[in-house]
Amino acid sequence: MFQNKIVVVTGGAQGIGRCICGEFEKAGAKVCLIDREDNPCFVGDIADEATLRRFAAKVVAEHGRVDCLINNAKPPFEGIDTCTYERFNYALRVGVSAPFLLTQLFLPYFAAGASIVNISSSRDRMSQPFSESYTAAKGGIAALTHALAVSLAGRVRVNSISPGWIDTDCTAYQGADAAQHPAGRVGAPLDIANMVLFLCSDKAGFITGENICIDGGMTRQMIYHGDGGWHYEPEKRM
Repeated sequence: MFQNKIVVVTGGAQGIGRCICGEFEKAGAKVCLIDREDNPCFVGDIADEATLRRFAAKVVAEHGRVDCLINNAKPPFEGIDTCTYERFNYALRVGVSAPFLLTQLFLPYFAAGASIVNISSSRDRMSQPFSESYTAAKGGIAALTHALAVSLAGRVRVNSISPGWIDTDCTAYQGADAAQHPAGRVGAPLDIANMVLFLCSDKAGFITGENICIDGGMTRQMIYHGDGGWHYEPEKRM
Protein backbone atom coordinates (compact mmCIF):
# COMPACT_ATOMS: atom_id res chain seq x y z
CA MET A 1 0.00 0.00 0.00
CA PHE A 2 2.85 2.40 0.82
CA GLN A 3 5.53 0.84 -1.35
CA ASN A 4 8.24 3.47 -2.00
CA LYS A 5 6.12 6.26 -0.51
CA ILE A 6 8.10 8.99 1.23
CA VAL A 7 6.91 9.41 4.81
CA VAL A 8 8.16 12.11 7.19
CA VAL A 9 7.68 11.59 10.94
CA THR A 10 8.65 14.02 13.69
CA GLY A 11 9.48 12.53 17.08
CA GLY A 12 9.94 9.19 15.36
CA ALA A 13 12.65 7.64 17.52
CA GLN A 14 10.53 6.71 20.52
CA GLY A 15 7.04 5.87 21.75
CA ILE A 16 4.14 6.30 19.36
CA GLY A 17 6.41 7.82 16.72
CA ARG A 18 8.69 4.80 16.63
CA CYS A 19 5.68 2.52 16.19
CA ILE A 20 4.37 4.69 13.35
CA CYS A 21 7.74 4.55 11.60
CA GLY A 22 7.90 0.78 11.99
CA GLU A 23 4.43 0.21 10.56
CA PHE A 24 5.13 2.41 7.53
CA GLU A 25 8.40 0.58 6.92
CA LYS A 26 6.62 -2.78 7.10
CA ALA A 27 4.23 -1.45 4.44
CA GLY A 28 7.13 -0.61 2.12
CA ALA A 29 7.51 3.13 2.77
CA LYS A 30 10.77 5.05 3.00
CA VAL A 31 10.65 6.85 6.35
CA CYS A 32 12.46 10.10 7.11
CA LEU A 33 12.36 10.89 10.79
CA ILE A 34 13.62 13.68 13.00
CA ASP A 35 14.04 13.38 16.75
CA ARG A 36 16.27 14.74 19.49
CA GLU A 37 17.06 11.12 20.39
CA ASP A 38 19.65 9.19 18.43
CA ASN A 39 18.33 7.81 15.14
CA PRO A 40 19.71 6.88 11.70
CA CYS A 41 18.03 9.72 9.81
CA PHE A 42 18.23 13.17 11.42
CA VAL A 43 18.95 14.22 15.00
CA GLY A 44 17.63 17.65 15.88
CA ASP A 45 15.20 19.78 17.85
CA ILE A 46 12.14 20.72 15.79
CA ALA A 47 11.60 23.81 17.95
CA ASP A 48 14.56 25.34 16.12
CA GLU A 49 13.69 26.90 12.74
CA ALA A 50 17.14 26.44 11.21
CA THR A 51 17.11 22.75 12.16
CA LEU A 52 13.72 22.25 10.54
CA ARG A 53 14.87 23.94 7.37
CA ARG A 54 17.96 21.71 7.18
CA PHE A 55 15.85 18.61 7.76
CA ALA A 56 13.30 19.56 5.10
CA ALA A 57 16.07 20.37 2.63
CA LYS A 58 17.63 16.95 3.25
CA VAL A 59 14.33 15.16 2.63
CA VAL A 60 13.72 17.08 -0.59
CA ALA A 61 17.30 16.62 -1.82
CA GLU A 62 17.22 12.86 -1.23
CA HIS A 63 13.66 12.08 -2.34
CA GLY A 64 12.22 15.04 -4.25
CA ARG A 65 8.73 14.62 -2.82
CA VAL A 66 6.70 13.89 0.32
CA ASP A 67 3.70 11.55 0.36
CA CYS A 68 2.88 11.63 4.08
CA LEU A 69 3.79 14.05 6.86
CA ILE A 70 3.17 12.87 10.43
CA ASN A 71 3.57 15.64 13.01
CA ASN A 72 4.04 13.58 16.15
CA ALA A 73 6.77 15.24 18.28
CA LYS A 74 5.74 15.69 21.91
CA PRO A 75 5.78 19.15 23.53
CA PRO A 76 6.83 19.49 27.19
CA PHE A 77 4.23 18.86 29.87
CA GLU A 78 4.41 21.75 32.34
CA GLY A 79 1.85 23.78 34.27
CA ILE A 80 0.98 27.33 35.23
CA ASP A 81 2.67 26.76 38.61
CA THR A 82 6.18 26.14 37.24
CA CYS A 83 6.23 26.70 33.46
CA THR A 84 8.20 29.76 32.36
CA TYR A 85 7.21 32.00 29.49
CA GLU A 86 10.14 30.65 27.50
CA ARG A 87 9.19 27.02 28.14
CA PHE A 88 5.55 27.69 27.26
CA ASN A 89 6.59 29.17 23.94
CA TYR A 90 8.97 26.26 23.41
CA ALA A 91 5.99 23.90 23.77
CA LEU A 92 4.07 25.87 21.15
CA ARG A 93 7.06 25.79 18.78
CA VAL A 94 7.26 22.00 19.07
CA GLY A 95 3.53 21.37 18.97
CA VAL A 96 2.20 24.01 16.56
CA SER A 97 4.88 26.14 14.88
CA ALA A 98 6.99 23.20 13.68
CA PRO A 99 4.05 21.39 12.01
CA PHE A 100 3.08 24.69 10.35
CA LEU A 101 6.59 25.34 9.05
CA LEU A 102 7.17 21.78 7.85
CA THR A 103 3.90 21.89 5.94
CA GLN A 104 4.93 25.21 4.41
CA LEU A 105 8.39 23.94 3.47
CA PHE A 106 7.03 20.76 1.88
CA LEU A 107 4.13 22.47 0.14
CA PRO A 108 5.76 22.53 -3.33
CA TYR A 109 6.83 18.90 -2.92
CA PHE A 110 3.69 17.10 -1.72
CA ALA A 111 2.88 14.30 -4.15
CA ALA A 112 -0.57 13.73 -5.62
CA GLY A 113 -2.79 12.18 -2.97
CA ALA A 114 -0.54 13.36 -0.14
CA SER A 115 -1.72 13.29 3.44
CA ILE A 116 -0.83 15.04 6.69
CA VAL A 117 -1.70 13.52 10.06
CA ASN A 118 -1.18 15.61 13.18
CA ILE A 119 -0.97 13.86 16.54
CA SER A 120 -3.00 15.89 19.00
CA SER A 121 -4.30 14.49 22.32
CA SER A 122 -7.56 13.97 24.15
CA ARG A 123 -6.22 16.87 26.21
CA ASP A 124 -7.28 19.11 23.33
CA ARG A 125 -10.76 18.89 24.92
CA MET A 126 -10.11 18.06 28.60
CA SER A 127 -7.43 18.77 31.20
CA GLN A 128 -5.69 17.75 34.37
CA PRO A 129 -4.38 20.46 36.69
CA PHE A 130 -1.05 22.05 35.76
CA SER A 131 -0.85 20.81 32.18
CA GLU A 132 -1.02 24.16 30.38
CA SER A 133 1.99 23.93 28.05
CA TYR A 134 1.08 20.51 26.65
CA THR A 135 -2.66 21.15 26.52
CA ALA A 136 -2.29 24.50 24.74
CA ALA A 137 0.02 22.96 22.14
CA LYS A 138 -2.36 20.05 21.52
CA GLY A 139 -5.34 22.37 21.24
CA GLY A 140 -3.36 24.44 18.75
CA ILE A 141 -2.50 21.51 16.49
CA ALA A 142 -6.13 20.36 16.49
CA ALA A 143 -7.23 23.79 15.25
CA LEU A 144 -4.35 24.03 12.78
CA THR A 145 -5.53 20.74 11.30
CA HIS A 146 -8.89 21.97 10.07
CA ALA A 147 -7.41 25.29 8.94
CA LEU A 148 -4.83 23.49 6.78
CA ALA A 149 -7.44 21.05 5.47
CA VAL A 150 -9.38 23.99 4.05
CA SER A 151 -6.33 25.86 2.74
CA LEU A 152 -4.88 22.75 1.08
CA ALA A 153 -8.19 21.44 -0.25
CA GLY A 154 -7.71 19.40 -3.40
CA ARG A 155 -3.97 19.12 -2.81
CA VAL A 156 -3.35 17.49 0.57
CA ARG A 157 -5.73 15.84 3.01
CA VAL A 158 -5.10 16.94 6.62
CA ASN A 159 -6.44 15.11 9.67
CA SER A 160 -5.56 14.74 13.33
CA ILE A 161 -5.65 11.98 15.92
CA SER A 162 -6.20 12.56 19.64
CA PRO A 163 -4.75 9.67 21.65
CA GLY A 164 -5.87 9.09 25.21
CA TRP A 165 -3.82 7.02 27.65
CA ILE A 166 -1.31 5.11 25.53
CA ASP A 167 1.11 2.71 27.19
CA THR A 168 4.40 3.61 25.50
CA ASP A 169 6.51 1.85 28.17
CA CYS A 170 5.08 -1.68 27.74
CA THR A 171 3.76 -1.60 31.31
CA ALA A 172 0.66 -3.72 30.53
CA TYR A 173 -1.68 -1.96 32.95
CA GLN A 174 -4.26 -4.13 34.68
CA GLY A 175 -6.95 -3.67 37.32
CA ALA A 176 -8.61 -0.29 37.74
CA ASP A 177 -6.28 1.39 35.23
CA ALA A 178 -7.61 -0.86 32.48
CA ALA A 179 -11.16 -1.34 33.76
CA GLN A 180 -11.92 2.39 33.93
CA HIS A 181 -11.74 2.51 30.13
CA PRO A 182 -15.00 1.57 28.40
CA ALA A 183 -12.83 -0.44 25.99
CA GLY A 184 -11.48 -2.40 28.98
CA ARG A 185 -7.80 -1.63 28.52
CA VAL A 186 -5.16 1.06 28.25
CA GLY A 187 -4.18 1.93 24.68
CA ALA A 188 -1.08 0.78 22.81
CA PRO A 189 1.07 2.66 20.26
CA LEU A 190 -0.21 0.34 17.54
CA ASP A 191 -3.75 1.64 18.14
CA ILE A 192 -2.52 5.03 16.97
CA ALA A 193 -0.22 3.79 14.22
CA ASN A 194 -3.03 1.76 12.64
CA MET A 195 -5.19 4.87 12.36
CA VAL A 196 -2.31 6.94 10.98
CA LEU A 197 -1.79 4.43 8.16
CA PHE A 198 -5.51 4.30 7.46
CA LEU A 199 -5.79 8.09 7.24
CA CYS A 200 -2.83 8.18 4.87
CA SER A 201 -4.29 5.48 2.64
CA ASP A 202 -6.64 5.74 -0.32
CA LYS A 203 -9.31 4.13 1.87
CA ALA A 204 -9.58 7.48 3.70
CA GLY A 205 -9.76 9.52 0.51
CA PHE A 206 -13.00 11.26 1.56
CA ILE A 207 -11.74 12.19 5.03
CA THR A 208 -10.10 15.57 5.63
CA GLY A 209 -10.23 18.20 8.35
CA GLU A 210 -11.28 15.51 10.81
CA ASN A 211 -10.11 14.71 14.33
CA ILE A 212 -10.35 11.13 15.56
CA CYS A 213 -10.12 10.54 19.29
CA ILE A 214 -8.62 7.15 20.21
CA ASP A 215 -8.96 6.88 23.96
CA GLY A 216 -10.88 3.70 24.71
CA GLY A 217 -14.03 5.75 25.25
CA MET A 218 -12.74 7.75 28.22
CA THR A 219 -13.86 11.16 26.96
CA ARG A 220 -17.39 9.79 26.45
CA GLN A 221 -17.71 8.48 30.00
CA MET A 222 -19.51 10.70 32.50
CA ILE A 223 -18.48 10.29 36.13
CA TYR A 224 -20.23 11.91 39.09
CA HIS A 225 -19.42 11.89 42.78
CA GLY A 226 -20.32 8.42 44.04
CA ASP A 227 -20.23 6.71 40.64
CA GLY A 228 -18.28 3.45 40.57
CA GLY A 229 -16.85 4.11 44.01
CA TRP A 230 -15.33 7.44 42.94
CA HIS A 231 -15.47 10.24 45.49
CA TYR A 232 -14.45 13.84 45.02
CA GLU A 233 -11.82 14.91 47.51
CA PRO A 234 -10.45 18.27 46.37
CA GLU A 235 -6.86 19.14 47.09
CA LYS A 236 -5.67 22.59 47.94
CA ARG A 237 -4.39 24.38 44.88
CA MET A 238 -2.22 27.44 44.42
